[in-house]
Amino acid sequence: MLALRLARGSHPLVLLRRLFVASAAAGTGFLLLSTLGHAAGHPTAAGESLVRLLWCAAPLAATAQLAASVARTDPAARLHRGMAAAGLGPLRITLLAAASTALSCLLGTLLALLVFLRLRGDIGGSTSPTGGALGIDSAVLGAGHPVPFVGALMLLSAVPLTAVAATAVALRPRSDSAVPQAEAEPAVKAAGPSGLPWGMAVTAAGVAIEAYASRGAGSQGRPMTFSDRIIGSPPGVLGGWALSVLGLVLAGPGLVHLCGRLLCAGRPGALRLLSGRVLQRESRRLGRPLGVLCAVASGTYAAVKVYDASSSRPFGPLTVIGAAVVLACVTASALAAALESRSARAHTSAALRRLGAPRSVLRRAAALRALALVIVLGPLTWAVAEMATLPLLP
Repeated sequence: MLALRLARGSHPLVLLRRLFVASAAAGTGFLLLSTLGHAAGHPTAAGESLVRLLWCAAPLAATAQLAASVARTDPAARLHRGMAAAGLGPLRITLLAAASTALSCLLGTLLALLVFLRLRGDIGGSTSPTGGALGIDSAVLGAGHPVPFVGALMLLSAVPLTAVAATAVALRPRSDSAVPQAEAEPAVKAAGPSGLPWGMAVTAAGVAIEAYASRGAGSQGRPMTFSDRIIGSPPGVLGGWALSVLGLVLAGPGLVHLCGRLLCAGRPGALRLLSGRVLQRESRRLGRPLGVLCAVASGTYAAVKVYDASSSRPFGPLTVIGAAVVLACVTASALAAALESRSARAHTSAALRRLGAPRSVLRRAAALRALALVIVLGPLTWAVAEMATLPLLP
């Protein structure tokens, strides 16, 4: 009940972020239901249905990350003193955020269920063998075949449960929460993130494993479809590609910290020094979402390259929905992390304005930080994507 009251009295931007979480949950739930419908309509193609279900793991993880990022930027999660005065400790604040996330995801999954049943023709209307609304063929959704209610319920429950678990982990009470902020900041400044060497090592190992496993796994001169190149590749190739993408995620905080060090190198002016210090201080908060964004961009580039080299054009509306959910979620998570970082620096920005710093300086510092991140992360993402894609091409 408290979660509903807070939702009703929230700022429109907060409601918009929760609506975005509900939309992502709706897209992921629809993909899961379409997998169940395909399995019901094609009982002999169990392997293909399993592959479709495994591909749903990416939208599911992206939705959980977005839910956790939105929960971290929720004003109710930062008002610890007011919540403590109302009798809500750190644990209850986490439970409240998890309940709000569950509410948003439940609304999204219910919408996905209604759209799924509508496209199948189970509630109103009739099925279209050539593709109904959204261009989705009703046969792909298993129209005319009963869908097990328990199976649909289990698949739909995976979305809110995963999002709630991610939110609870992201907002879990820290053991060092009693340490004052002023005492904790010097430790953050003294030691930067240590994931850069490990991330680069994991990426290099993934590329090496992928190149080694791809030897002798050619197509023997026959044309290969997109599914043949991805699903039919040796496990070592797919495992190496996954490791290379994981390395980008692990190296994200270290790369952001490196951008800050590069901006502060030499004899920087006030603008470079301010931008570099902010990146170094916020590297842990910004690094992980940016690393995930780079990993998704690398995977998207690899998929487009393999798609262009395949002998068929298998991309359908469900693939487009899945890709749109993943790209939108990781982009929104990076923007939410930037918003959280801006909120954490509100006192510092206010102090700078009181000292006479014009707002244009703060805007130029933000533009300089964004430019530094693009210059460092862009070429690195492209290089990793190129090296990871070569074993998948003929």
